[in-house]
Amino acid sequence: MELYSSIRGLKGIGEKTEKLFGKLGVYSCLDMLLYFPRSFAEYPDIADPVDITVNKVFAVKGKVLDKPLRKKTARMDIVIAQMTDGLNEFGLTFFRQPYMSSVLKSGDEFVFYGKVYAKGQKFQMDQPRVFTTEKYQEMQTSLQPVYPLTFGLKNQTVIKGVEAALSNGVFPDEIIPENIAVKYDFPNEKDAVFAMHFPKSKEEYLRARSKFTYEEFLFFILGIKYQKQSLGNIKNNYRITETSVMEEVKNNLGYELTPSQKDALFDILRDVSAEGCMQRLLQGDVGSGKTIVAFLSMIAFAQNGYKSALMAPTEVLAVQHYESLCKLVKKNGLKTEVLLLTGSVKAKEKREIYEKLIKDEPVFVIGTQALIQEGVLYNGLGLVVTDEQHRFGVNQRDIFSQKGSHPHVLVMSATPIPRTLSIILYGDLDVSVMEGMPRKRLPIKNAVVKEKSHPACYRKILEQLNMGHQAYVICPLAEESEEINAKDVVSFCNQLRDVFPKTVRIEYLNGKLPSSQKQEIMDDFASGKIKILVSTTVIEVGIDVANATIIMIENAERFGLAQLHQLRGRVGRSDKQSYCILVNGSDKDEASERLEILNGSNDGFYIAEQDLKLRGPGEYFGYRQSGDMSFKVGDIYEDQNMLKNAASDAADILSKDPALDLPEHQRLKARVLLYMKERAELTGI
Repeated sequence: MELYSSIRGLKGIGEKTEKLFGKLGVYSCLDMLLYFPRSFAEYPDIADPVDITVNKVFAVKGKVLDKPLRKKTARMDIVIAQMTDGLNEFGLTFFRQPYMSSVLKSGDEFVFYGKVYAKGQKFQMDQPRVFTTEKYQEMQTSLQPVYPLTFGLKNQTVIKGVEAALSNGVFPDEIIPENIAVKYDFPNEKDAVFAMHFPKSKEEYLRARSKFTYEEFLFFILGIKYQKQSLGNIKNNYRITETSVMEEVKNNLGYELTPSQKDALFDILRDVSAEGCMQRLLQGDVGSGKTIVAFLSMIAFAQNGYKSALMAPTEVLAVQHYESLCKLVKKNGLKTEVLLLTGSVKAKEKREIYEKLIKDEPVFVIGTQALIQEGVLYNGLGLVVTDEQHRFGVNQRDIFSQKGSHPHVLVMSATPIPRTLSIILYGDLDVSVMEGMPRKRLPIKNAVVKEKSHPACYRKILEQLNMGHQAYVICPLAEESEEINAKDVVSFCNQLRDVFPKTVRIEYLNGKLPSSQKQEIMDDFASGKIKILVSTTVIEVGIDVANATIIMIENAERFGLAQLHQLRGRVGRSDKQSYCILVNGSDKDEASERLEILNGSNDGFYIAEQDLKLRGPGEYFGYRQSGDMSFKVGDIYEDQNMLKNAASDAADILSKDPALDLPEHQRLKARVLLYMKERAELTGI
């Protein structure tokens, strides 16, 4: 098989499995080779029978009782067995594994690995993995890959697909110039790919990971610089001269802008009245008031006869911005129409919006990536605002430039990246940093607790609900996982429903729900119908429900501090006192030390700096942190030194070969351009 051959040619992959892999962006043999694990599972010691509790993953050594019962239904084969660990009895259920009825013989001893539930007076394990004692001990000495999955695709299926791709024996060419590979002692491509999936040791994995982390950073930095260079100095086609209406709206806000908001607005107006085209990053902590600065800028463009577009990373956030701008427009009696363009807008409405976008009249259009899809054209698009830079990037700005005529670009980010890294990651943008919070905002009160404090946490949440407020509960997982012992939104939502009064409506939100259902849930939460929203980090970006005054984050140790700070920013968005409860599910001192930093400060930039100092390679083997800038392998905090090395090397390469035209850079140039295209298509960046 060739690298770009379909995965259908790999052993064990049929039509159904091929479609499931397609949802993950895995279409070719090369895609399979580069579909790296998100973490590695290290199998625990066999549990002492007295330590076994429900709703946790254990390895239980037990003896099979009696002959298993095999039942056939119209839909599947079910095998039911019983076993004991000498103290506890367990029911075992296996779905679509008829062979287990002959594997599990009465009196034989096995190690059963899986989540333990309560079923009557006994424990229950569904679909546990089954090992001989010797095999389990062998598994304990190796690192087991855990892959990102989609519904219907099992981790073991991905492992078999990767094994088939590796056995194919064809690997990517070396991309990094030889002198750089030697300098950092990177392994060759074949060895690195093997070690990323099935490393013999942590050291071998880290060496391979460093290579792919470096590659990704180098491709990203070269891509930014290459595209900035290709754009050159763009002439300002949309110069702003009149701002009186914007000033009237500003004076009618009912509050005074903070000094940072005023400075940022000054920077923007200066840029858009100059000779060149604005490319500016508006970087401010959560709740610092970036959105109103963007809205005021859009109003200035409308006064001058130009259109403005604001692109959000999620439909939920796009709708929120749309509703906020509609209120501002109505309050001030402005005539400019506000449009909403997302993937769920019906075809007829989309056509009507498209027609308005090509007319020579100012409008405000808010949306998701639907704003840059094929078929959307703009006439007089003067300003593009993208919300949350780590979700978008230079590709989208380039697409907007092609659809309009090089509009001004304003990028908003609440990600508190330290300045040393901002200079690298936002190398193609001028930066305005917003500090401070709007007046009347009270500092959030924080607490770090252990899981045993759940009853007290629930009482605090109920206290806030009784005051008419609402609550968020955050879990790291979308649904139950056999490999990862952490809270998931589906199970925890049901658990909370058993704890709180039936009159308290509790719903869950995760990325697996259809867009229409997510929007309905967010609408009901925003309107106060839902009192407790249990969610993954899908609510991390910009969601603004002022009545939500308390957030409880489960397994807080599994998130980076910067991300926890983003999540905490969902509360404290009004003049009401707000609270953040961080539930630490780890016994490690390092986890407590990290969380205490968040407990003691509400300053996102300080927290980001501390996060940089504390993170280390040991975290690569736990639950995968949600990486800022959405790199597949690297993390800008944990891999800060590698990022700086890549930036330095990129500068050296471009100083000698600005267009990457030398023979030794041809393969690198092709890979950089492909990488930037892949980021746009697969990750929305």
